[in-house]
Amino acid sequence: MENQTTYHFIKINGTEIFYREAGPKNAPTLVLLHGYPASSHMFRNLIGALSDQYHLIAADYPGYGRSEQPPIADFAYTFDNFAIIIEELLNKLNISKYSLYLMDYGAPVGWRLASKYPEKIDTLIVQNGCAYEEGLETFWDPIKAYWENRNNKEAEHTLTTFHNPDGLKWQYTHGLSDTSVISPDNWEIDLRHLERPENGQIQLDLFYDYHTNPPKYPAWQQYFRDHNPEMLIVYGKNDFIFPVSGAEAYKKDVKNLEYHLFDAGHFALESHGIEIAAVIKDFLNRKLSR
Repeated sequence: MENQTTYHFIKINGTEIFYREAGPKNAPTLVLLHGYPASSHMFRNLIGALSDQYHLIAADYPGYGRSEQPPIADFAYTFDNFAIIIEELLNKLNISKYSLYLMDYGAPVGWRLASKYPEKIDTLIVQNGCAYEEGLETFWDPIKAYWENRNNKEAEHTLTTFHNPDGLKWQYTHGLSDTSVISPDNWEIDLRHLERPENGQIQLDLFYDYHTNPPKYPAWQQYFRDHNPEMLIVYGKNDFIFPVSGAEAYKKDVKNLEYHLFDAGHFALESHGIEIAAVIKDFLNRKLSR
């Protein structure tokens, strides 16, 4: 069956990368970029909902999910490098035209690709991912303190609590009136990669490297103005990590914008996946009709 999800490993620049694939290969491609501290697992249901009409690719970044975790001494855990990995994956799969789904860490990875290759982008779907300073509110205070002083042990301790079991559960359940709709399998699966040796330091390295993203915001905003991409926003409006102010900010620069808020938290696909999938399918059907 064409819409059966398949699971693959591929060497990209010497690192074994895991990715999920589904849907007809001759259909328009949607590349799904996951957030912290998750993996392509977060897209499992969305892939099933869209794969009857679209070609889906969802990879795990190095150190996440089932992708290889090279030693820190041998691999730069940076957003620049993650973008290179995804770029090379798409090259190897001969995918030269695609839509992007950008969530959390997937946003700075995807904005690097979109602004570098605007001619390759069909549409953009943004779910709780940032390209504006307005979107970095209270949650980001300890991260900003860490940017200012990487030896700040108080900030470092706070950051490590984000991906311990309680912190993971909070990320999945905060902002929801009914947490019974969230499967505990989510954070148990995330813990699989987070508990690997060195992974705690990898997460700290990426928190620190996030400081490279805000200086790029003006260039990404210029990309929006110059290229007028078709964009769909599907945001969990109760997200404390990437709050609605970050979603509202896109309205300043994106002319071709469709905007939807859901009564959800950070991982909105877990509680509102059916509704979000329907909005995405409607959007893609209209924008990519052939």
